[in-house]
Amino acid sequence: MAGNFTTRPQINGTLGVIAATHYLAAQSGMAMLERGGNAFDAAVAAGLVLHVVEPHQCGPGGEVPAVFYSAREDEVFVLDGQGPIPQAATPARFSELGLDRVPGTGLLAACVPGAFGAWFALLDRFGTLGLRDVFAPAIFYAKDGFPALASLANVLATSASFVGMNWPSTEALWLGGGLPVPGQRLWNRPLAETFERIVAEGETAGADRSAQIERARQAVYEGFVAEAIDGFVRDVVSDEAGEHAGLLRGSDLARWRASFEPAVRARYRDLEICKTGPWGQGPVFLQQLALLEEMDLGALGPTSAELIHLVTEVSKLAFADREAYYGDPRQVEVPLAGLLDPAYSAARRALVGDSASLEIRPGSPDGFEPRLPDLLGQLIKEAARGGMDQAIVPRSGIEAARRDTTHLDVADRFGNLVSVTPSGGWLQASPTIPGLGFCLGTRAQMCWVQDGLASSLRPGGRPRTTLSPSLVLRDGAPWLAFGTPGGDQQDQWTMCFFIRHVEHGLDLQEAIDAPNWHHQHVPSSFAPRDAHPGELVVEASVGQEVLARLRERGHRVIEAAPYSLGRLTAVGRLPGHMLRAAADPRGAQAYAVGR
Repeated sequence: MAGNFTTRPQINGTLGVIAATHYLAAQSGMAMLERGGNAFDAAVAAGLVLHVVEPHQCGPGGEVPAVFYSAREDEVFVLDGQGPIPQAATPARFSELGLDRVPGTGLLAACVPGAFGAWFALLDRFGTLGLRDVFAPAIFYAKDGFPALASLANVLATSASFVGMNWPSTEALWLGGGLPVPGQRLWNRPLAETFERIVAEGETAGADRSAQIERARQAVYEGFVAEAIDGFVRDVVSDEAGEHAGLLRGSDLARWRASFEPAVRARYRDLEICKTGPWGQGPVFLQQLALLEEMDLGALGPTSAELIHLVTEVSKLAFADREAYYGDPRQVEVPLAGLLDPAYSAARRALVGDSASLEIRPGSPDGFEPRLPDLLGQLIKEAARGGMDQAIVPRSGIEAARRDTTHLDVADRFGNLVSVTPSGGWLQASPTIPGLGFCLGTRAQMCWVQDGLASSLRPGGRPRTTLSPSLVLRDGAPWLAFGTPGGDQQDQWTMCFFIRHVEHGLDLQEAIDAPNWHHQHVPSSFAPRDAHPGELVVEASVGQEVLARLRERGHRVIEAAPYSLGRLTAVGRLPGHMLRAAADPRGAQAYAVGR
């Protein structure tokens, strides 16, 4: 074990615990628990606050997937809060525009905003509090102000020039008083007014709680919010690919509703891990565990070169399958049972050697033949020409600031357990919609323009998102919920945490605090979809000896600063009705609280 990496003990409580990527969100969720609400009320209130205080990392125009256990229904569910691709967003349309990839910024990459619908669905079916209760903290911070995170100030600084030249509505909202500094008080009064109007319109439905929530949903997807979005998206705005009008329309919003579906489950040791379907990357976590189960990870040090090598090589295989097979199962056949079959896992496990693989090697589950994008070869050649150092620098600087995510986990005294990963709608990725105070998401960038792939653009389908909340059962009972921001790294950083907690016996905080790593072996899910086979990014706190051994095995090692990879949070249950929570010190903004 390299160094003393524990910074503080995990939080314990009995009323409830919540961990989130912002302290104001965690406190707002705890306020719901203290007034008698449950974990779902807390998650909605905390999530709405995240939209206000982390607008560079999530927003109401983005998406909200969740996996959770309902004590009342004694079942695990997945919340599909991923809005679909607009009907007009076809491969042919992008080809007409001369684009071989969906841009990462601007209106062309917009999908139906899923966040509002997800919060309404979760609150209606599983929550107990009313609209005004859960919206109140977010309205307060949007109207009266909140301190700017250092990461928010950095994003505004790095995007100010582009925003000033192209997106006047964003400039007016966020840069009208000049570049903010960390800790400076900021407001989003247009968003406060939007939230207040949604609540007010909901309350016109009368005293019935469900009727209010439905009327509020209609205000967003069929009313004033949809009308404002439809009108704005038809304008021409600039993005990284030029000047374009958007393809999203009010009719796309009107035909969509958030929904619930069964979780994809797999066993590991005495645990059952629950993830989203392959419209998210969640099953890649299960594939990694299926490959690792026959390996004696507990006998290896939690930050040893041997462990990092094995986990990385297994992960490369699972992520290669993600590239070849994952997509919206409503629109494309995904051989998920074959990908998780023990015999398939055994055959794939045999590919793991002592040296780092530089190949992208999807398998053939159930006789399926893999198909990778034609652009992949070009992307790899581009990376080789750029060189290792040039490839990593943009992603550790401005590129990293362009997109991120949030996460929150809640456990309550009633037995509910919730893991939610709100993302998208980044202020630096799409222009602010005048009068609404938020921007649209850009999740369609995760689709390939090329036809016939598992994750090709398909109107009405869900883009294969990277968002990956996690929930674990032990002996059929809810035990652990966790997650992190981080795009393609989400199911790698959480794997580091999971192995240390389950195999090495570290408590939640110790498992979060220990050094992280991830590979960048497969194409990025984000524009411009770059790929860097063999690259392995490792926090330098593992020690120079470990880094040297990884290089000897053939990994193209990139040293990351200590405490720089991930922003994990986790909550769980202990025997005797004790609850526990922990949050990542990385980024100095995540927070865990319990009562």
